[in-house]
This record gives sequence, C-alpha cells and structure tokens, in this order.
Amino acid sequence: MSTDRYSSPLSERYASKEMQYIFSQDMKFSTWHKLWIALAETEMELGLSENGKPVITQEQIDEMKAHVDDINYDVAKEREKLVRHDVMSHVYAYGQQCPKAAGIIHLGATSCYVGDNTDIIVMNEALKLVHKKLVNVIAELSAFAEKYKELPTLAFTHFQPAQPTTVGKRATLWTQEFLMDLEDLEYVQSTLKLLGSKGTTGTQASFLELFDGDQETIDKIDPMIAKKMGFEACYPVSGQTYSRKVDTRVINVLAGIAASAHKMSNDIRLLQHLKEVEEPFEKNQIGSSAMAYKRNPMRSERIASLSRYVMVDALNPAITSATQWFERTLDDSANKRLSIPEGFLAIDGILDLCLNVVDGLVVYPKVIEKHFMAEIPFMATENIMMDAVKQGGNRQELHEKIRQLSMEAGKTVKEEGKDNNLVDLIAADPAFGLTKEQITETLKPELYVGRAPRQVEVFLRDVVQPVLDANKDELGMTAEINV
Repeated sequence: MSTDRYSSPLSERYASKEMQYIFSQDMKFSTWHKLWIALAETEMELGLSENGKPVITQEQIDEMKAHVDDINYDVAKEREKLVRHDVMSHVYAYGQQCPKAAGIIHLGATSCYVGDNTDIIVMNEALKLVHKKLVNVIAELSAFAEKYKELPTLAFTHFQPAQPTTVGKRATLWTQEFLMDLEDLEYVQSTLKLLGSKGTTGTQASFLELFDGDQETIDKIDPMIAKKMGFEACYPVSGQTYSRKVDTRVINVLAGIAASAHKMSNDIRLLQHLKEVEEPFEKNQIGSSAMAYKRNPMRSERIASLSRYVMVDALNPAITSATQWFERTLDDSANKRLSIPEGFLAIDGILDLCLNVVDGLVVYPKVIEKHFMAEIPFMATENIMMDAVKQGGNRQELHEKIRQLSMEAGKTVKEEGKDNNLVDLIAADPAFGLTKEQITETLKPELYVGRAPRQVEVFLRDVVQPVLDANKDELGMTAEINV
C-alpha cells in the first residue's frame, strides 16, 4: 500500500477481495483478450476470406489464447503515453505478444466492443456476488426471526410505544425488504445482454465491408459472440455504446439494497440505545476514546453511512444516461469508471457488515420485558375495562374513569419519574370491582402480540424458505470485517 498518495477506503477498509478482483485491471484486460478471441473465432468460423484465402487462421487464435491472461501492462502503459488511447494501446501490447495474430486483433470492431462488453460482463459477475451475499443476509435474518418469533416486545409508531409485536416479527419486516431487492436484482440481471460488435455508430458498417454485404452472415455475428462469452443475446440495436440506462437499472438495484440495509441498521441503532438489542462487540473493541464504558453501534452506523453513499451514487448513471448525445459522447467514461465500481464495492461492504451484524445480534429479553411492563398497563386498559363490565360495571363510566386514571399515572411517570402505577389506581377504585391480582393476570405480554408469531411462521415457511431452497448452493457465507 502506497502511503504517499490517496487510496480508496472502499478498497482498504470495506470491500471484499472477491469484489475488488471483479473490478481489477486483471479482470478487465483478460476479458478484453477473451472478447478479441471471441471476435476472431467468430469471423473465422463465418468464413471471412480475401481472394479465397482465410483472413484468420486457427494458428492465430491459438496464439491469442496462449496469452489470454498474460497482460502486457508495461508495453500498454508506454504506448498509451504516446497514442492517448487505452484500447489501441492494449491492441498494440497484445499484438507484441501475438505477432502472428497482431494484424487481425480487433478486426472490424470499435473501442466499445471491448469496453462496453467488458462492462456488462463485469457488472454481471458483480451482481452474482451481490446476489450470493444478499441471499445469506436473508438466511441469517430468517434464522433470527425464527428464534425470536414469540418474544414479545413493544412496537413503535412515531418511535412512541404502540401495540406490541415480537422481536422475530420485526425482523421479518427487514427480511421482506431484502427479498424485494433480491427480486429486483434477479430481474435486472436476467435482462442483461452484451453490446456485441455493432461498429462505430451501431450500424455494423465495417462488417458489411468485411463480409461483402452478406447480411445473413452478419446477422450471426452478435449471437455467436454472446454465446462464446456466456450470454444469451446482445442488445438488438445500439449506437456505439449499449444504452446507459442499463447502468441506471443496475445501480438502482444496489441503491434499493442500500435503502433496506439503512432502514435495518437504523432500527438496530435505536434498539441498542434502548439496550434491548446489541450488535456484536468484540472483547478488545473500544467504543469511545474518551468514554471507556461506551458500546457504540459502529457497524450499524457504518452500514448507514455507506448506504447513503450508494443511494446518492445512483444519481450518476441516471444523469449520464439522460445526457448522452445521439449515438454516443464520451462524457460517460470518467463517470462510469468511478460510479459503477464504487457502487458495487460499497454495497459489497454493506452486505458483509449486514451479515456480520445479524449473525451476532444479541437480544436482552429482561430489558425488553422491563420496557414492556412499563407501558402495558396503558395498552391493557381495554381488556381491563371489559373484565370490569363482566363484573357488572358500566362501560361508559368505566371508560371515563380509565381515561382520568391513565392521565394521573402518566403524570406520575413523566413528572415524578416513578413507575407506572395505573394498575394500583384501578385496583383501588371500587367501580371496577377487580383486585390487583385479577388485573395483573391480564398483563401477560404474550396476550398482546396478536398473530405475530403465526405471521412469522407462515412468512418463513411460504416466502423465505422457497427462496433459500432455490439458492441453497449459495448459503453458508461468513463475513470478514476489516475494521
């Protein structure tokens, strides 16, 4: 690592080695080589000839294949200083390694043949890794939801105590959003196509020249290249580049995942403040340089921080797509070099953090119960009132009494800092005809969570499990957190 120049935190601190390789120079230029081989093979197989002699031979193809992963970096770098063109620099460098094939490398193609096709291939590989990690986050969340499906907890609306739910039910809300993201990812990935080899403005005019106007033969070029590169098809029409709306769709998927992760991490941060749930905290971890006792939710905070970056990053390809002129301009290039890799590197770090946090979430049932019991007398008043009516009370009169006693109890809690004494106040009022013991019997937390446990069971069985079964080969990941 160089210490005298800027290095990206995404590489140094957050993204995995696997994602970094996908966007590496080795991956990029070896893919260029594979695309040049696919083009040359296609042209040879389609019988490209001049005066009855083949233009491309198997010997040339074999020579190119022998150097497919052997990137001639030094030669390409020096050449680019001279010609100021990255693609032609690598055509030259590859040709130095493959002298017999030097004259046919990149034949009939324009720079976007390697540049754009490689971008699609790289994004496809990156989406595969994101898919794998997202499936594992869903699996971890489902296990957490199953474990705590029956543990009652206060629910919150407006971050004010509301009708209770369960810890597991809350986790299904996080899970459901990630499942939506998975659906979006799979759909967008299923629509990815290669650019193919369309020429300088997308008309394939160069191939019309190479193949002497043979339209039927030229129609076979893109499908053959796509198959060789592991894709089902190429985009049917294009300018010089594939539509930059493709990048927009891909990064929007990442932004959706980031939004889901941000929401979950915010909930965890709030729960950690309440001391109900806590993210993993290592034995020697320091929470604060000044306050040694602190256990800050730093990983959840980092999820939120990186997620905001990805959500904002989604503007880049959208604006780039909107501002492309006619068949192409080059104001996309510098932006794409930043926004696409960094969006993926950031979401990779986010998903690793999500895996780590969910896998190590600590739940404190006693604290949850304490908070629950402090609020449940207010929430139980309807049940208490019904029991009192059964004892012969007047519903309307009791409703007014409960309203007054609730306000008195609330004042005791808020102004005097004392415990909620609503149960004692009701038990002391003869109008209710209930003892404290009878009232306390109605305050069992599990009586107030509605169908939450059942909802968790059905959701995990009918929605989550089929997804996990369909992706069982991807399960079992653990995440390594660098900092």
